[in-house]
Parts: sequence; structure tokens; C-alpha cells
Amino acid sequence: MALFRKRAAGKAGEWYYCLQHGKVEEGPECPAKDRMGPYPTRGEAEHAMETARERNAEWETDPRWHDGDAPPDGARRA
Repeated sequence: MALFRKRAAGKAGEWYYCLQHGKVEEGPECPAKDRMGPYPTRGEAEHAMETARERNAEWETDPRWHDGDAPPDGARRA
């Protein structure tokens, strides 16, 4: 018995943003590793990169995610 089944086609109303092609797709067309979503509307999928940038900026400045001993330039320690 397979744990995961590959869907042949996406569901109508599911919107994705393809990172590889830089386009919006209704239903997943490209592999999961290359897309963001699902989003409830085409408009939200069109703004996926902007939304990701905004969320990343919020997380980078959120004091709950910083313990005080991280390098100030954001570099990771080995």
C-alpha cells in the first residue's frame, strides 16, 4: 500500500507560485520543491514572493527568535 499517491492534476481553486518559472499555476503543475502554496486566490499566489519577503523581515526582527548570542550580521556559527 502506497503512503502517498501522486495527484495527476491539481484541484480547481488551489493556486501556487512556481519559483522556477516565476508564474502562477492553478493546481500544482511543477514539482513541490519548486513551488509555494497553495493559496486561496490567484492574487495571493501572484504576491507570494512579496509575502515571503515581508514574513522573513518580520521573523528576522522578532526578539522571540533571537537568544542574544547570534552574530549581529546574521551569519551562522559552525
